[in-house]
Amino acid sequence: MAGLSMLYNAAIASTFMKILLFPCYRSTDFEVHRNWLAITHSLPISQWYTSAISEWTLDYPPFFAYFEFVLSWIAKLLGFDAEMLNPYNLNYASPSVVIFQRSSVIVSELVLLWALREYVYSYPEINRGNAVLTAIDTFLSPGFLIIDHIHFQYNGFLFGLLIWSLILAKHNRLLLSAAVFTTLICFKHIFLYVAPAYFIYLLRVYCLSESGFRPQIFNTIKLGLTVSSIFLLAFGPWIYMGQIPQLFTRLFPFSRGLCHAYWAPNFWALYSFFDRVAYAFLPRLGYSFPEVPFTNAPTRGLVGDTMFSVLPNISPSFTFYLCLALQGCVLLKLFLRPTWRVFVGATTLCAWISFLFGWHVHEKAILIVIIPFSILSLIDRRYLEAFRPLAVAGYISLLPLLFTSQEAPIKYLFTGAWVAVLLHFDKNAPVPVKRVFLLNRVNLAYVAGFVPLFIYNSFLHNFIFGGRFEFLPLMLLSTYSAWGIFCAFISLSWLYFTDLK
Repeated sequence: MAGLSMLYNAAIASTFMKILLFPCYRSTDFEVHRNWLAITHSLPISQWYTSAISEWTLDYPPFFAYFEFVLSWIAKLLGFDAEMLNPYNLNYASPSVVIFQRSSVIVSELVLLWALREYVYSYPEINRGNAVLTAIDTFLSPGFLIIDHIHFQYNGFLFGLLIWSLILAKHNRLLLSAAVFTTLICFKHIFLYVAPAYFIYLLRVYCLSESGFRPQIFNTIKLGLTVSSIFLLAFGPWIYMGQIPQLFTRLFPFSRGLCHAYWAPNFWALYSFFDRVAYAFLPRLGYSFPEVPFTNAPTRGLVGDTMFSVLPNISPSFTFYLCLALQGCVLLKLFLRPTWRVFVGATTLCAWISFLFGWHVHEKAILIVIIPFSILSLIDRRYLEAFRPLAVAGYISLLPLLFTSQEAPIKYLFTGAWVAVLLHFDKNAPVPVKRVFLLNRVNLAYVAGFVPLFIYNSFLHNFIFGGRFEFLPLMLLSTYSAWGIFCAFISLSWLYFTDLK
């Protein structure tokens, strides 16, 4: 209980800090969720996924729509500003609305706290030291602070469901684990990234015998009925109304380009960077390339189709088959060695592959890689050394989401303190971890490289170029972060196929 009290104290202290952040910058996501409250409260269910009153149309699965519907009635019953529930009242953010929506994020985060408590209890009491530190590290994640409590989203409780599902699998409560994960997909479909790992693990461990691969018919029926019942509960009304094609159009907008406006730090950021460098320097060697319209250039900072000048253009189908092929290699090992630790590793790698090579990936999606990997990161020094560049680069890549000067001290100080603790973790770890000298030094050098990068982006760029090349600082940050995240992916992949048991 002493260890858990540390987690609870950290949660209480962070809650007071989050309340102080109520007046901070709010992104358009704040209005998105405020608008979803209004849509689900004031319009009939038949119009939830067809309404275009606002440009911020409902594009999360039905369980999240139900969640917003419940929140809207709580707001009404508690006497909050009724104007927030008017779908025609666009860009509305009275003090009452801000307090309600910010508070709803904090309260919903109790699901994450519960899941982390279960994670700690999943270890024997004598070995809970690292688990407690991992739980605190996760709850105080800069990603949750930046994205949920300032920028504004509801990732905390969603990742609480993911962690809880993984812990249920550790306890061999596989049917309940599948139910929780299916529920999670029906809240936010980005978690389809890791669905292949769940499918293979449940197939191998729950639907087939331990030896001989003999089908377990009764288990298969139970699993099928559980998953299909949850999907039917979520999507049933739209199946009845014949609106599934419209709903899926909202959930999967493939008309968007390969890269987001601010490049997510993935493989395509590196690809785009090398295309820009080649386009700038190869003509000096006598090569010529067709001019790409600015509206389609990868550095325009807009959402839409991306065209490359030198390297081949990428299609959505190519990214899909590439992810499928790479995930297939990961899933093959999971099928042949279906242990819980391999399952968590496969979950992490499936998310990582989708993040690195997927179509139109948002920078915020890095959380789906960092959070499950944190469960493995303290088991062995080698996992920790792969986790460090991922977590540091991933969280630092989120800092441009907060671009106003008032939030600069918060994002830099909190993220810097979290990174400092992560870098010094093993020195005070309750359980000794293996030491890998060279990898440790390389990772430390990589992390230190963010310092001159921030100095250039914050001061030197404008001094050198004035108002020109305004996208260059973001491009450098995204590319440098992508390099660390990609190398960390190679490290975990090597460990997964050689050491992970």
